[in-house]
Amino acid sequence: MADRIKLGMVGGGNDAFIGGVHRIASRIDDRFELVAGALSSTPEKSQASGAALGLPRIYDDFKLMAQREARRKDGIDAVSIVTPNHVHFAAAREFLKRGIHVICDKPLTSTLMDAKKLVKAAEDSGALFILTHNYTGYPMVRQARDMVANGDIGVIRVVQVEYPQDWLTIEQDFKQAEWRTDPARSGAGGSTGDIGTHAFNLACFVTGLEVDSLAADLTAFVPGRQVDDNGHVMLRFEGGAKGMLWCSQVAPGNENALRIRVYGDKGGLEWAQEDPNYLWHTPFGEPKRLITRNGAGAGDGAARVSRIPPGHPEGYLEGFANIYTEAATAIAAVKAGKAVPGDVIYPTIHDGLKGVQFVSACVKSSSRNAAWVKLDH
Repeated sequence: MADRIKLGMVGGGNDAFIGGVHRIASRIDDRFELVAGALSSTPEKSQASGAALGLPRIYDDFKLMAQREARRKDGIDAVSIVTPNHVHFAAAREFLKRGIHVICDKPLTSTLMDAKKLVKAAEDSGALFILTHNYTGYPMVRQARDMVANGDIGVIRVVQVEYPQDWLTIEQDFKQAEWRTDPARSGAGGSTGDIGTHAFNLACFVTGLEVDSLAADLTAFVPGRQVDDNGHVMLRFEGGAKGMLWCSQVAPGNENALRIRVYGDKGGLEWAQEDPNYLWHTPFGEPKRLITRNGAGAGDGAARVSRIPPGHPEGYLEGFANIYTEAATAIAAVKAGKAVPGDVIYPTIHDGLKGVQFVSACVKSSSRNAAWVKLDH
């Protein structure tokens, strides 16, 4: 127990799906102990949710939690922020200014201005900031990233990434749909902010490339919807590679169909989130090769974030857990006054800023009839 990272949580009450995911992920490798929370926007719900989880310390709001935890000798080392997007900035800032490490759900914030302010707050704090783009924790995504970096597919020419879903094909009035389609809480981007940021992050993570400019055509197909539910985005990467990104929440027959294809002058790679333990590698002029998680041909980068033998499926929860375990290793190193180990990989606040810049550029481009716009670096 003494070696566990003491964790607090903001948001993630009884009726919040993602809060449960974060709690499970934080405990899979037994590196965290959840000891405090401000789990809802109302004191009554926060107290009820905290009591149901058996938390030792339950707070009515995140500001009070940050103040009191910072004063305690046994206060939290880190906080998970799993609220709707518009709360991320204010909550993260309260903990950062007290030197408490932050693990935050994506997107970073609901506005670009807040994202830039939060980057400065994190830099001033010196605390670690981990963004839970959980797909970067999948072993075969790490495998693809290493293969690209090792030159296995040569110079990258084309990147195609997509994330279609169907759950907002019609108007929905339950909690998860309600806030995601409200620009005051989700931000200006709908599908672009919710799942487009995952696709964008995955493309950059695997390839190591930065997007220079984009042209986006965003649409709200459901009548009366105030944010986009479908986006087609062309990408120009620094160095000359070209890309296409499609995100949609109105594509019947698709559940969480995140997929990436990367093509270079020596070959191509393909990975699909719904079949996450397989990575296809096609050297130019040769048959396709299947690389499996922990199987023949998989490298050390994938192996260090795998837990079980090949053939047993690992996926969503384990991907989240890998981000949490990387965070725990980094936090433990900082607490001990040591450098974070070089093989520890997690999305940072700067990756979060890039995601918000992506959404902002998409909205701007679409408002200009899909004109090409630079990302605001």
